[in-house]
Amino acid sequence: MKEEKLNNPMRDIVIDKVVINMGVGEAGEKLRRAEKVIDLLTHRKPVQTTSKKTIRDFNIRKGLPIGLKVTLRGKEAEDFLRRALWVKDFKVPNYSFDSQGNLSFGISDYTEFEGMKYDPDIGIFGMDINVVFKRRGGHRVLRRRIKRAKIPARHKVTREETMQFMREKFNLNILEVE
Repeated sequence: MKEEKLNNPMRDIVIDKVVINMGVGEAGEKLRRAEKVIDLLTHRKPVQTTSKKTIRDFNIRKGLPIGLKVTLRGKEAEDFLRRALWVKDFKVPNYSFDSQGNLSFGISDYTEFEGMKYDPDIGIFGMDINVVFKRRGGHRVLRRRIKRAKIPARHKVTREETMQFMREKFNLNILEVE
């Protein structure tokens, strides 16, 4: 019985989604160039993110588009994550993992991706990459209409489990930084 629990395929950790976020800070031409970068990297049309409040010092109004994001799932997410980790030389500091078992890291320049060249018409753009993990089964409980419930603690993904998953699947080297 105990061994059956350990080999339960519904407890396997999988990548739920990879979210690529670019905060441009202003609307207009700069936002269109950033959209071109995300399209080159992911072959997806990004969604514009808007400012939540007005900040006069930065000339930002509430509702003004100031960034872009795109969400990848499945095989596409895994392939993009592999390319992004290649840029980081498959090394990520331990503080990139949060307590819920998610991974977040940044890339300072899109030209570091394999096969990308600097284009003076576009410029230099960095991005944040967030990876959300889940167990294969059980998240439906959170999203279904009837008898919706919280995900039990024993089914949530921990930081250590995510680190182990990334070491095994992507051969990631996690740097111990204090």
